[in-house]
Amino acid sequence: MNTNLQILTNKKQPVELIHSELSFAVVGLCYDIHNELGRFAKEKQYADGLEEKLKSEDIPSLRELRIGNTNNIADFLVDDKIILELKSKRFLLREDYLQTQRYLQATGVLLGILVNFGGKYVRTHRVVKIEHSSRNPD
Repeated sequence: MNTNLQILTNKKQPVELIHSELSFAVVGLCYDIHNELGRFAKEKQYADGLEEKLKSEDIPSLRELRIGNTNNIADFLVDDKIILELKSKRFLLREDYLQTQRYLQATGVLLGILVNFGGKYVRTHRVVKIEHSSRNPD
């Protein structure tokens, strides 16, 4: 069953969202946690709450996944399909997106969701793995 959702971009070409149903479910849980804890909790508190929500929804996940031989640790790997990186800060920086992209490159996972709980409203950002072409430019 293909559960990927298609959306139209500015160029009117349909684009498939990667793991649409799972990512929508995870984002919904992030909103639930933010509604429960508010905007002034610590990142660990959001992660603890999210871990419980994922378990209660029977969504398989690994918390604090060590990535290879590096010292990098992703907050969550959800159903072996989505890297979930949590932040609790006023606003996200370029480095936060690059961190998520590094995790995607190192693990081979196609989709990352970067979540910032630090604002008045929770903000989620989809980060898609950049595929590097091995062909030589002419």
